[in-house]
Amino acid sequence: MEVVSSSHSCLAFHQTPTSARRFLGTGVGPRHTKLTRPRKSAVLCVGRASNPGDSGKLHVSRSFDVSDVDAALQGISKKAGQIEKVAIPGLPEGPDSSQISTGLWEWRPKLTVYYEKSGTKNSKAPAVLFLPGFGVGTFHFEKQLMDLGRDYKVWTMDFLGQGMSLPCEDPAPKAMAGEKDEESYWGFGQDSQPWADELVYSVDLWRDQVQHFIEEVIGEPVYIVGNSLGGFVALYLAASSPHLVKGVTLLNATPFWGFLPNPARSPRLSKIFPWAGTFPLPSVVRKLTETVWQKISDPRSIQKILRQVYADHSTNVDKVFSRIIETTEHPAAAASFASIMFAPMGQISFQEALSRCQRQDIPISLMYGKEDPWVTPYWGIRVKQQVPEAPYYEISPAGHCPHDEVPEVINYLLRGWLKNVESEGSVDLPFLEDSSFEVHGVSKELEFVRTGSKKSVSVRLFGSQISLWSHVSSFLKRHASNIQVVSR
Repeated sequence: MEVVSSSHSCLAFHQTPTSARRFLGTGVGPRHTKLTRPRKSAVLCVGRASNPGDSGKLHVSRSFDVSDVDAALQGISKKAGQIEKVAIPGLPEGPDSSQISTGLWEWRPKLTVYYEKSGTKNSKAPAVLFLPGFGVGTFHFEKQLMDLGRDYKVWTMDFLGQGMSLPCEDPAPKAMAGEKDEESYWGFGQDSQPWADELVYSVDLWRDQVQHFIEEVIGEPVYIVGNSLGGFVALYLAASSPHLVKGVTLLNATPFWGFLPNPARSPRLSKIFPWAGTFPLPSVVRKLTETVWQKISDPRSIQKILRQVYADHSTNVDKVFSRIIETTEHPAAAASFASIMFAPMGQISFQEALSRCQRQDIPISLMYGKEDPWVTPYWGIRVKQQVPEAPYYEISPAGHCPHDEVPEVINYLLRGWLKNVESEGSVDLPFLEDSSFEVHGVSKELEFVRTGSKKSVSVRLFGSQISLWSHVSSFLKRHASNIQVVSR
């Protein structure tokens, strides 16, 4: 492990000229009017908890229909009806995978960020930063670091207040140890420590954290890939500091975060709320947090959530489960959760951030799991409608975390998009080899081998003609049919 101290020195970044990013089919911006037909072209884990056994394993409830896959795995594409089948690489194993290293970066006093990296010896390759969703961390991108680290410089981090970026000291210690038998909870005292006086785990804090991490640790502009909350932060940072971001990929990004008004944007309205996530926690919040935390940190609750967000229940989530459990056992976890839940909204909304990125010609791509019960396809389609030039891939079966559920597909699509952006459009976007696809879109079956078994996943690239209502009605019909089947 390496330890990095923040010197708060700002590197001189040079923004890529707009003309250099004015390629068609990948970026967003006023000049990118349509998707055009491209040219043809031939862990080292610290403090890991013990394996909980089968407690976190989800069993198979969905089977894949794979036929004639052997020819595809030999590089021969074919069609089943109107759906073309294409073979893609599986995940590398053993010595073929990229080595992952870990680090600790002290951003501010008592606020240390845990991060992981891979492929940093690829000095001339682009840098890619992965940002996790709420409640998880760097471990959720292990499959990207091991695979994409062979071609790129890949980084990921834990947001402050989550994962292994929780504080190592109590931000608001109790006056008397053992008070109400709550010695396991930090942050439940009456007064905050000086370093935690203004601390609140908000989206604004995470945006600043990512900005300084890029400047002081990575040292060059990056492509950012964000899942769920990480997608919101990625877009927020790109809108605020476009010189640091070469492009953004959203993986089922949450379109909003926070409920209370932002004091910088709505100073009068924010005064109505006496507390907004800072330390110490008010007494009523402490009691509420204690009750809620006991429920949501229960292993059975975590298992239930994992079953909801993973569409393919054959996915092994043992490692994800154990790492989440490990985080919930940290003494600062409960108070950090309360701070996150009561933190104010960001200074700009998701839609505003998207518009700013569009005006600043920041390339955007969308890769969404179709069976996500939280960020349903409706939200991805809305983003596509706002930035029609952005390629939008809808993956099925896949839920809220497609990068962990179908990493082979996400890594394949990311490689294609990155090559397209870096080549200024001279390398094809994945699937976009026919001019008619620009308007009507195209669907393909991506096939790969995982642990000796053949898998097949359907991926649809949406074209410029996209109807939000047709997808909403399809969603409603699908759920209505499910309700009818259950009622029988």
